[in-house]
Amino acid sequence: MTLAQSHRLPSSGNKWIVFVLIGLVLGACSPKLAPVTQKPVTKPVESKTPDVKVTPKVVAVHTSTVSLILPFELNKLDLSSAATSANLSRADLAVGYYQGFKLALDSLTAQGYNFKLQVFDSNGDDSQAHSLAGNTKLRTSDLIVGPVFPEGIKAFSTAMHGINKPLISPLSPAAPAEFKNNNLVTIEPPLEYHAWRIARYIKERLRPVKVFVLKSGYSDENKYILPFKKAIDSLSRKRIQVVYLTVTKGNLSAIIPQLSTSAQNIFIVPATDQTFLAVTLAALDKLNKTYPVTVFGHPNWYKSSFLQATLLQRLKTYITVSDKVDYNDDETKQFIKAYRDAYHLEPSDYAIKGFDDGYYLGTLLSTDTEAFKKLDKLNYLGLHNQFSFIKTGNAGWVNTHVSIYQYQNFELKPVE
Repeated sequence: MTLAQSHRLPSSGNKWIVFVLIGLVLGACSPKLAPVTQKPVTKPVESKTPDVKVTPKVVAVHTSTVSLILPFELNKLDLSSAATSANLSRADLAVGYYQGFKLALDSLTAQGYNFKLQVFDSNGDDSQAHSLAGNTKLRTSDLIVGPVFPEGIKAFSTAMHGINKPLISPLSPAAPAEFKNNNLVTIEPPLEYHAWRIARYIKERLRPVKVFVLKSGYSDENKYILPFKKAIDSLSRKRIQVVYLTVTKGNLSAIIPQLSTSAQNIFIVPATDQTFLAVTLAALDKLNKTYPVTVFGHPNWYKSSFLQATLLQRLKTYITVSDKVDYNDDETKQFIKAYRDAYHLEPSDYAIKGFDDGYYLGTLLSTDTEAFKKLDKLNYLGLHNQFSFIKTGNAGWVNTHVSIYQYQNFELKPVE
């Protein structure tokens, strides 16, 4: 059994909407639709700040201008019979996110708010993102959402220097320190917060004497390994030893003398390479017959279809997740129905994220002029994740909420 794949928006169903979007680039006011409500956070997550119920309360008639910068790539789009799903992948992302975001604003509009939604095509190009920063309509917006890719954010952010207004990074988990923008709001938790979450869980729940970090040799894994080491040292006051091993062809013999036959042996595997994981996880499975094994994997494992749930369950595998949707949840069902009614399509992951972002940001924009200065006090429970922000030094606000899941009955179940 493989990891369950998230619902995807069919590419063929999106071709018609691209033409509609061309007419929306200059902006449009949201029409009133039946509201799709969201629930507030009931308990702070990774935060000691009080919860604030994000429920709209109309205080004055004001039109808030929101600008979306998304990679529709209309200049590159191939709509011929020879078009492939790869040709439409970024358009799928942009269309799905836009439709979800707009549905959220429509819901808020039905409750008495007013929005002007402006849509800009970044063409997935850094120079275009930089150029858009000079657009007067965009610069005078109350809120700017996008670009979505790290290099585009960097190019746009640099050109927007001196403009003091919120800039939302909606989909990229890139470390915000790369952009050095104090107005940036990073919604997708960067990898370091996954590492910290795992370190805290290990220290508080499992309390091992040592943990083993299995490396493939790729330097990219340090983006996970370094913050994990820093976190586990800090939380345990260096009482938990971290043992590193660069694994070649599944050879784990070097650490066998250090393993326990009675207690769980904790392995951190930050790799995502398919070949490496196939060999290394098989070696751990063999080891598990004598030495109890518990594995903590990279968050990208969640959507890696080549990983077998039966194997991961035998290895007592944990995975951190920041965007898992519960399709049995009543509010998720309500959103899906509203989305189908509005667009006659199934919502993609990007549509769900767009809705969460639009509802949260639209509510803050309309109800509290100081909201973007105190996001740490405005937690929110969405359809795909919770928002629990902290303020960084000079890189704006970062959502830190990460959930931990473990394989039980051959599927991922929330641990906490």
